[in-house]
Amino acid sequence: MRVLSDNTRGALMMMGAMCAYTFNDAFMKALSDEIPLFQAIFFRGMGAVVFLAILCKILGQLRFRFPLREWGLLLLRTAGELGGTFFFLTALFNMPIANVSAILQVLPLSVSLAAALFLGEALGWRRLTAIFVGFVGVIMIIQPGGADFNIFSLYALAAVACVTLRDIAVRRMSRDVPSVFVALIAAVGVTCMGAAGSMFTPWQPFTTTSGLQLAGAMSFLIFGYIASVSAMRFGEIGFVAPFRYTSLLVALVLGVLVFGEWPNALALTGGAIVVATGLFTLYRETQLRIRHRVVPDRIR
Repeated sequence: MRVLSDNTRGALMMMGAMCAYTFNDAFMKALSDEIPLFQAIFFRGMGAVVFLAILCKILGQLRFRFPLREWGLLLLRTAGELGGTFFFLTALFNMPIANVSAILQVLPLSVSLAAALFLGEALGWRRLTAIFVGFVGVIMIIQPGGADFNIFSLYALAAVACVTLRDIAVRRMSRDVPSVFVALIAAVGVTCMGAAGSMFTPWQPFTTTSGLQLAGAMSFLIFGYIASVSAMRFGEIGFVAPFRYTSLLVALVLGVLVFGEWPNALALTGGAIVVATGLFTLYRETQLRIRHRVVPDRIR
């Protein structure tokens, strides 16, 4: 790794993170055959909370004295995380993994649009057109009214809205709030949601298979978090961010090999449009940063 540039390291880390997150999704989807949604969220969340708490302690980021404004944004971000987790996993449990992943690729577009609407960030006609075309791609994936329409596609869209809220809250948050601590608070919130929801659904005992699937989901989730943080610390954001789309390719492969799923031609075309417009949007944002000499090289 020493002979590689920082950007190459960052790109490899981002690809590793996206592969890990998608494998986590696959394990959670497989787990849905035996374990109810909230029970799975609760046990997976417990592992994430323990890991993040230890990591916060090691990094000296386990502190709670922040202004009320930061706590308000932190709670708003956590609310977005709760909604995103619930809607995403509900969609994942009931839809092909590649379709859900393709819909979530619209996030760079939705975040750019929300930042323009609510944060006053500039949005030129090129990126606005790309956002419009990207959402047309999402409609092609969902195919409302078609034979392949799945009501849980709307859950995936709700997940996009919640994650957009989460990311907008982060943009307003001070950098004095440590990123690992933010993730810890979100993990605690998600785990509590899982505990509360599981009180109203029958608990199922873990078998050897479901236990291994849960362990796999937790392991890949933890690795994904470490790799994604490392990616943003190693490389320039504009160079590293496009490699997020690795997750869609991995989802397509896992969908075929593990679940025997393959999106129809219209959904694949829509996914390609979403990815293409997302890449264009990231490219334009990078060019505008360079033009205005705004260089957020790395997240510290």
